[in-house]
Amino acid sequence: MTQIAPDSSIISTQACLSLDEAYEACRKETAQWAKTFYLGTMLLPSIKRRAIWAIYVWCRRTDELMDSAEAQTRPVSELANRLDQWEERTRAMFAGQVLDGLDAVMADTLERFPQSIQPYLDMIEGQRMDLNQHRYATFQQLELYCYRVAGTVGLMTQHVMGLDPAYTTAPWSSSPETSDAAIALGIANQLTNILRDVGEDRGRGRIYIPQEDLDRFGYSEADLMAGRLNSAWKDLMAFQLERAREWFARSEAGVRWLSQDARWPVWASLRLYRGILDSIERLDYDVFNNRAYVSRWMKLVDLPLSYLMAQAR
Repeated sequence: MTQIAPDSSIISTQACLSLDEAYEACRKETAQWAKTFYLGTMLLPSIKRRAIWAIYVWCRRTDELMDSAEAQTRPVSELANRLDQWEERTRAMFAGQVLDGLDAVMADTLERFPQSIQPYLDMIEGQRMDLNQHRYATFQQLELYCYRVAGTVGLMTQHVMGLDPAYTTAPWSSSPETSDAAIALGIANQLTNILRDVGEDRGRGRIYIPQEDLDRFGYSEADLMAGRLNSAWKDLMAFQLERAREWFARSEAGVRWLSQDARWPVWASLRLYRGILDSIERLDYDVFNNRAYVSRWMKLVDLPLSYLMAQAR
């Protein structure tokens, strides 16, 4: 891997880390910011989990360009410039050029698990949507956003997870197409994030629930900004939760194609993240004053169930 000069506007503190130290930094970052997701990764073989941590941290670095506390104080023009520079830096990573340890683990991951750069560029494009678009008129518009910022993660990680050789080695077999299911899981996760984070997003002036749905259920933007809990809100949220569950259901079809060592962690992550929707229901849809999450004991109870589901094809 070659070195390129540091970018003046995107400066990492990980420049002096060895590859193993950088992977450990990725592990810690994933454990801190994505607890449910992290639990699923711990069920993977070491080489795969390290790759997933590296990809997660690249995604987080991308997200932080827009959503960190510091970024919220910057003008749109500066944020747009940051995204342009990050795109250039990402293209360099795919060419094996690194600035620091976090770049190096991505370049190492890409060498071990070759894949297209397009999902990464699409995610950056999703961040560009956040520069000026703070409302979504239709679900079709929101679906595009969800694909870019989260469905892409499914595409980034599917090559790490791998396919079950039983489906690919027999002379009569052909490689199954798992991309649609991978994208569906990412979209389902993002829709879950949106419903969990309604209260936080309104504080940043963003409403991701489609305007057509607000109109349909007679719940105004002013109601949402005020955090008004009424029957219209509950009906609206019940509809949103059902839509998210439908996307989770779409993703399930692809899990059976995955390699045996990946099915359990993917089932665990899918089921546990979907559990956030159940938590929202238990809160009676009050995501303005509470943060929905899956408790530790519920995670422990669900792991053996996910294991049993992973054994079936």
